[in-house]
Amino acid sequence: MRTHTGEIPFKCTICSAAFSQSGGLQIHIRTHTGERTYKCILCSAAFSHLGALRNHIRTHTGEKPHICTVCGFAFSKSENLKVHMRTHTGEKPHKCITCSAAFSELGSLKKHIRTHTGERPYKCTICSSAFSLSEHLKKHTRIHTGERPYKCTMCSAAFSLSGTLKDHIRTHTGEKPYKCTICTSAFSRLGHLKGHMRTHTGEKPYNCTICSSAFSHSGQLKGHMRTHTGERPYKCTMCGGAFSQLGGLNSHIRTHTGEKPYKCTICSAAFSRQWHLKGHLTIHTGISRT
Repeated sequence: MRTHTGEIPFKCTICSAAFSQSGGLQIHIRTHTGERTYKCILCSAAFSHLGALRNHIRTHTGEKPHICTVCGFAFSKSENLKVHMRTHTGEKPHKCITCSAAFSELGSLKKHIRTHTGERPYKCTICSSAFSLSEHLKKHTRIHTGERPYKCTMCSAAFSLSGTLKDHIRTHTGEKPYKCTICTSAFSRLGHLKGHMRTHTGEKPYNCTICSSAFSHSGQLKGHMRTHTGERPYKCTMCGGAFSQLGGLNSHIRTHTGEKPYKCTICSAAFSRQWHLKGHLTIHTGISRT
């Protein structure tokens, strides 16, 4: 009858919790005492109530008695099925009190709230980095360990992130799913498309802190900064020459190898540097470079 009347006469003497059944109170008391009377006979796990033990046993047996009536997916816990059903119903009961966002799972809401609070509870034990999500810490830790669990099945390359592997696979398949909406260019990586779009918009978000120069790509800014610092990290193994940009080193190496990859499509002339070819083309076109 208490389910109808709402009466909850069994009260916890430690906190303010109250229950309609004495059994509910007994289970709750164990959250205070830490008592775990229900023990798994297959491993050392122990639980405060029988239902939790039953759910745990299914991790050993593989039993999944809770079946979705819409798609047939099966779950070991009734609460997992309940959450899954929201993928069909679209129900999002967990609402953010700061913005209008809503989520089907409580865990997703908790993660979202950190975008408002700035909380970063997952801390790296090696450096001072901290993260709002456990999966971001896991990815970061690979910087320290050198772990590269994502391996290419076509070559020996391995990566610390699954997304980097996906990008790499496209170097084998030639797939270019990221397409420019303004011209016909297509790219294997989203970052490359974003960089390309700036050739249309003229956006130059990377600003030099020493002079007024601005660049559309971060790599261009990095190379430019070396004109201020004098750094020349790209060194020729044949003569000791050093360069601030990789392209400068590549052009220089051709003075040793004699390679001339830039070929004129009108005559048989070939050049080691692209701008030499552009200069040569004016002989044919009659249009001088400005």
